[in-house]
Amino acid sequence: MCRLSMTSLFICLWLVRKSHGGLGDTLGELHTEFAVSLYQTLTETDNNSNLIVSPVSISVSLGLLQFGARGNTLSQLEGALRYNSNEVRMQDFLMQVPGDTGNSSQAVRVQLACALFVESGMQLSPVFTQHASAWGNSSVLHTNFSQPNHTRSQMEQWIRSHGNGEAHALPPGDLSGLAEPQGDPPRWGQLQMALVTTVAFRGAWQKQFLFADTQNLPFTLSDGTTIKVPMMYQASEVNFGQFRTPTDHRYTVVELPYLGESLSLLVALPSDRKVPLSQLELQVSPHAVGLWASGLRRTKMDVFLPRFKIQNRFNLKSALLSLGISDIFDPAAADFGGISAEDGLYVSEAIHEAKIEVTEEGTKAAAATAMVLLKRSRAPVFKADRPFLFLLREVSTGSVLFMGRVMNPAEQAP
Repeated sequence: MCRLSMTSLFICLWLVRKSHGGLGDTLGELHTEFAVSLYQTLTETDNNSNLIVSPVSISVSLGLLQFGARGNTLSQLEGALRYNSNEVRMQDFLMQVPGDTGNSSQAVRVQLACALFVESGMQLSPVFTQHASAWGNSSVLHTNFSQPNHTRSQMEQWIRSHGNGEAHALPPGDLSGLAEPQGDPPRWGQLQMALVTTVAFRGAWQKQFLFADTQNLPFTLSDGTTIKVPMMYQASEVNFGQFRTPTDHRYTVVELPYLGESLSLLVALPSDRKVPLSQLELQVSPHAVGLWASGLRRTKMDVFLPRFKIQNRFNLKSALLSLGISDIFDPAAADFGGISAEDGLYVSEAIHEAKIEVTEEGTKAAAATAMVLLKRSRAPVFKADRPFLFLLREVSTGSVLFMGRVMNPAEQAP
């Protein structure tokens, strides 16, 4: 059975003690707007590498912080997310976003969870604790930050239990390397809270790719060079559409659903081989993604998609600053008075890691049948044999769980 496995993996927001010294659109569109803005911000510094990010895990983390934010800190979070977590309809919407769902065969599974690791003895606001317990499948756990090895182990165990069982080690720098704006590392006694969010996805395609149909085919890189990569193939009816960017570049989109069709993978590809993917990335918008959902038509096609594996780790501070979220990182400006009545808190670091692997189940070194493709019908072809963009989204809400691009399928994930 063809299977896609994707695991986000975490965003860590480290909160340390301060040193003494309007919603007109649908909520689904707002989630997409944040996803696109975040993705485009990340691509500004690097447009030649593979990329994967989980916007929903980051927005859920920031949404949880809204419950404890006050004043301008809250305004900045609301400005970037375009919603306030305290609104009832936002909380109702989040209940529709996958928390821990799957079918009896576990062929498709989505697991979203948050954990607040709180310094033992720290008194949280009862109202904030109530919100935290109901937000994004959250839980509040106590720890002792003066014992970093134990805390790191506790967090890794939690991440493993909420990330399809995979281990994702927190590098020592994620704890001991935290730095004040002045560059001095904080003392462990200052650490008060860590917010960790995971989104894990594992799914089988509605229409299987067969390993016997996979063969090494050319993939053209952005610099024009060509490499051979394992290219999966299927002939089936899929949702397909042709669109134009505001700058009149044509591109095509295909939707590949997972079993149950509640989640799907959208793959977008410039039609003109001479147009770089960056031209499409710059033009992607929530409106465009909405048009994809309504403008795709069932079409019998030959679909080619390369196997790929991507893993990225980001320090989100610069990206969030670009989105207008600055006060949370400023010990003199951050206002998290709604979290605790104790000394003020601010966010020292925001770390995010995501991973995706698209492949057939049980792939092993074996020769593919080269004759298979010589007997294909004359159906239209969608062939992802050059850099492409992808979004993994929930169909009913439009929430973007993962968003990324493939520049080189052969590039090895760390």
